[in-house]
Amino acid sequence: MSVRRFPKSARLFRKARRLIPGGVSSLVRAGNKPHPLYFRSASGSRLIDVDGNKYLDYALGWGPVILGHSHPVVMRAVERQLKKFQTLGAQHELEIAVAEKICRMVPCAEQVAFSSTGSGAVQLALRLARAYTGRRKLLKFEGHYHGSPDNVLISFHPPGIAHPPTEPVPGSEGQSPTALDDVCVLPWNDLPALEATLEEHHRDIAAIITEPILCNTSCLVPVPGYLKGLRRLATRYGVVLVFDEIITGFRVAPGGAQELYGVRPDLATFGKAVAAGFPLSVVAGKREIMDWIAEGRVVHAGSFNGNPIALAAADAALKFLAAKRGAQLRRIRRSGEALMKGIGQQAERAGIPLLINGVGAAFHLSFTRRAEMRNYRESLEGDLEARDRFIVAMLHAGVYLLPEGRWYVSTAHSEADVEKTLEAVADVFRRFRNNRNVSRRRTKST
Repeated sequence: MSVRRFPKSARLFRKARRLIPGGVSSLVRAGNKPHPLYFRSASGSRLIDVDGNKYLDYALGWGPVILGHSHPVVMRAVERQLKKFQTLGAQHELEIAVAEKICRMVPCAEQVAFSSTGSGAVQLALRLARAYTGRRKLLKFEGHYHGSPDNVLISFHPPGIAHPPTEPVPGSEGQSPTALDDVCVLPWNDLPALEATLEEHHRDIAAIITEPILCNTSCLVPVPGYLKGLRRLATRYGVVLVFDEIITGFRVAPGGAQELYGVRPDLATFGKAVAAGFPLSVVAGKREIMDWIAEGRVVHAGSFNGNPIALAAADAALKFLAAKRGAQLRRIRRSGEALMKGIGQQAERAGIPLLINGVGAAFHLSFTRRAEMRNYRESLEGDLEARDRFIVAMLHAGVYLLPEGRWYVSTAHSEADVEKTLEAVADVFRRFRNNRNVSRRRTKST
């Protein structure tokens, strides 16, 4: 696609690169093609960039905008709170109101602690697990993302497969090399490997942490019985089971993936959707573990913990999502499932190899001939060039997607939005098929 369609975005990006490393505030955003876009407004399911181009939005701020942009229920709550006070560093009633809602909605939540970022919530959960068990090591899975701190940015998306899946691989230059010593890494969806590792090393392992749906790697789902197997083995070996529900929480079900799959972890972390786009994260879990904070044995501090603006948004959003036993989340799932089914049908008609993983609220497109994917290494077989061409073509058709192929759906996406999106997909796939046929004819004539 010609960059000439985005002259203002291109100009702003050139300026940003002089002032901000990479020109973006989170490096993953640099992957947008042809370059990162700049936006001037957003409402519901729609975006408008600084060049006046309009889009249907399936990025949703990388997931948080569960109700769509500027939902009136959330905006009214935030406006009311802004007139009262913005931050106190002290107690207010919204802390209790939101904590009560989360404890009603989330199966594992006997108590909750508030923070501002997903990374911060994960670090608190792991600190609690180490204190509670008296052990020091973390067991995580290849391809799972739990934030950018040194002790968890390990074997997230290691390049290639030259190393074994059990070898901890740092994700960044500058990480402390000693962080690798406190981490065990395993392939996901492999209970025998987990059981063997726990049998040998459980006396050192404080926590097993997992994304219950692997949204950060192709939205892979757990194989039947896998999460229950994690629960069983964690209990057997006295290890704290932590579900990283930063993405899945309040998105795939009112109580998150633990409700969807009927598996209760000891601790869980939440972010993104919990405050419908405002910065809030949560650790929820068993009282006997959370009490280590109350007793002062585990430190949890932060000026913006329990921020009233974020909690006002969360109070309104959670009330909206919990109404009628999660009717709005069921609606999101139906919309997403319609998209997944329709995209799959259009790919089949065009003869384009495509595998769609995930659930309706969050799913991923892999341009691959594989019939299934179970772990990070199997996800590496996708055709990234085809994925990138598809995302750029969809942008040209007025559909804004994340650069790695993940889709998020909100309550603001209507049936008309779904139909329009599927029409765009059909057109893009037809052009892909026609271009491929032209290339074949040229090859034959040559």
